[in-house]
Amino acid sequence: MTLFDAPAPAPEVRRVSLVRLSAEVARAAASVGRVAVEGEVHRPSNRPGGRIYFTLKDRAAQVTVTCPAARAKRCRVVAGERVEVSGRLEWVSGWGVLQLVADSVVPVGAGAVAAMIAEARARLAAEGLIDRPRRRLPRLPTAIGVVCGSDAAVRADIESVVAARFAGYPLLFREVAVSGPSAADAIIEAVADLDRRPEVEVIILARGGGDATQLLPFSDEALCRAICASSTPVVAAIGHEGDRPLCDEVVDLRCGTPSLAAGAVVPDRALLEAELAAHRERAAIVLERRYVDARRQLAGIDRTRAITQGFARAGARLQQAGSHLALVHPQRRLPGAAAVLDGARKQMDALSPVRVLERGYAVVRAADGAVVRDAAALSTGESLSVQLASGRAGVRVEEVIA
Repeated sequence: MTLFDAPAPAPEVRRVSLVRLSAEVARAAASVGRVAVEGEVHRPSNRPGGRIYFTLKDRAAQVTVTCPAARAKRCRVVAGERVEVSGRLEWVSGWGVLQLVADSVVPVGAGAVAAMIAEARARLAAEGLIDRPRRRLPRLPTAIGVVCGSDAAVRADIESVVAARFAGYPLLFREVAVSGPSAADAIIEAVADLDRRPEVEVIILARGGGDATQLLPFSDEALCRAICASSTPVVAAIGHEGDRPLCDEVVDLRCGTPSLAAGAVVPDRALLEAELAAHRERAAIVLERRYVDARRQLAGIDRTRAITQGFARAGARLQQAGSHLALVHPQRRLPGAAAVLDGARKQMDALSPVRVLERGYAVVRAADGAVVRDAAALSTGESLSVQLASGRAGVRVEEVIA
């Protein structure tokens, strides 16, 4: 027997405990990471607590799938339906079972997708979320939040509209996954983050076109509920007219494209400036008209007569009050009321323009009837009218001493 005919050495056998072997299998399963795999649903069963189990089968392979209760709403499990399961592998050492823990179970095929969306729509409608009152969009929001993918085209479309309508308008972008099993959670978190910011007064959900399966994250029931719960108005700009995800039915405004959404939310600066200019012009006209009317009314008032009549009315009211007091309590209040009335009369006499004129003062008026208060306003030769305690006199200015 030659060297080439020598038998191969036996492979070395590594002795391990069952616990260690189980741990190594668990690590190997975890190292596979998150996966998305298609297959057909067989033998689905619901366990107490809400957990779901089924077998995912293909032509030549199968795997046990479990949907935790917390993820059950995103797991549509119907026997015989072809689905895509997204999740991670898990080794259950106590049972010696390798299973796929699902984050989502999504039907494959337009009919199945439509059925899933219809079921979610029915639940939302039953709670009044489809027909809820829509929130009004602010005309001049402090800032606009935008949730979109990393697709440069969508962001560029929105930014180009902003540049044309109101350059530099504040935008807050949140770029997240907009397709795939984790997209719905990422979109929900982005909406919640923007909703927490007081400066963000409207949120745009933007995505390019796609078929119903690609747009599934925007038909997610949890996302629809998050939109309804948001305190900030939400505008949807997802896909095109032929593709209408479920969130379109709960947002406050639906637009066909991201560009249209930006045009509906971003104010037109030129239009705003034109409106402000028109308002300023109207305000100036109204102010001038009121000023002219007020001057005309003031010029027609005889202030001396108005003051005299005002004191007369006040005296009459005081007399009436004194008489009333005397009638109600003639014995106790009459002396005091008389003293009050006498004091009021004396004060009225002291303040009366007639009494002032009787003390030697005079009221000087210009030719237009305006009272002259400053000698500097007069000119030599100007005619004036002097009101005395008794009668008036016409005079002419010979000298001005300011």
